Amino acid sequence: MFPALTKTLSLQGYRIINPQTGSAAWLCSRRWYSSDKDDHDDVVTRIKIAPIKRTNEPVDKKRARLIYQSRKRGILETDLLLSGFAAKYLKQMNEEELEEYDSLLNELDWDIYYWATKNFKTSPLPDKWANSKLLKQLQEFSENKEKEILSMPDLSKYQ
Repeated sequence: MFPALTKTLSLQGYRIINPQTGSAAWLCSRRWYSSDKDDHDDVVTRIKIAPIKRTNEPVDKKRARLIYQSRKRGILETDLLLSGFAAKYLKQMNEEELEEYDSLLNELDWDIYYWATKNFKTSPLPDKWANSKLLKQLQEFSENKEKEILSMPDLSKYQ
């Protein structure tokens, strides 16, 4: 039997309850924390699926896919952040920047959100993103210096 999945009040994770034993565990960002013991398990290293290798993908198809992947993440905070960023910058990105953005979108939603908002205490920044111009541009975008109310951009902004 699968454990019951219930959303906690925290925006940082999910609480899993085993109905047979009553024990609980929390999935927060990339780690499991159990109520039965103090140790943690890096879930990502166990279950992360390698991204699909796309060869000879036309640039217009890649942009369309990246737009979709920016809008439909599964976590509203990341959806809003990435969809606005993609609407503003995606059409101007060159092939190399599109590849880097594609690679960033393969990361976990909460990790992207925490890195974009410079919350490295919650989700440390991996070395591979330490010198990324694209991530720095996303961090500047996430500061929202214009104090705009974020909403999903109109699809016509992508063209």
